[in-house]
Amino acid sequence: MIKKFEFYFDFASPYAFLAHKQIRKIENENQIKIEYKPILLGGLLKLAGIKPIADVPVKSRHMIKDCKLWAEKYNIDFKFNSYFPIITLNLMRCSLVAEKKNFLQNFTNKVFDAIWKDGLNLNDKLILEKLLKNMDINPINFLNDASHEKIKNDLKNRTDDAFKKGIFGTPSFIINNKIFWGQDRLEFVINEAKK
Repeated sequence: MIKKFEFYFDFASPYAFLAHKQIRKIENENQIKIEYKPILLGGLLKLAGIKPIADVPVKSRHMIKDCKLWAEKYNIDFKFNSYFPIITLNLMRCSLVAEKKNFLQNFTNKVFDAIWKDGLNLNDKLILEKLLKNMDINPINFLNDASHEKIKNDLKNRTDDAFKKGIFGTPSFIINNKIFWGQDRLEFVINEAKK
């Protein structure tokens, strides 16, 4: 049996998608629920003074190859999104609405798959609305809820809090007051969670 740990994520990160897929297996194998912590990667990078990978072409090209290698290793259906970078501000706000309405897990599964498995352009509002409808969510009401000032402030505060804890990228994990960064660190996270 392992202890729960925190998973800080943003849908913009293909590495967070790869971690998410591994976490679902970990949850099933250990009958636990990992604490998903939605944050805004762009805001976090700004706080940390880090340039986004999308702004560094040589890193972007390497990331595409790297993600494909990891997906093959873990047998995860993965398609690098041709619309990268996906602007996830509204999606991350929507994840907070989904959390408050108790369907964050399903919402997270569907959005991650839409971006990194199906290659959908969730920058396009019509495509996002169709995805929401397919989840039996009223897109107008849901997107209105996500635009409330309280939700906007909540996402900003969560991102600020993550930075104050020492988090500088996604995916990141916290267990036993230790931070682990990167989907390739899940093995170390699990070892720590067994203590």
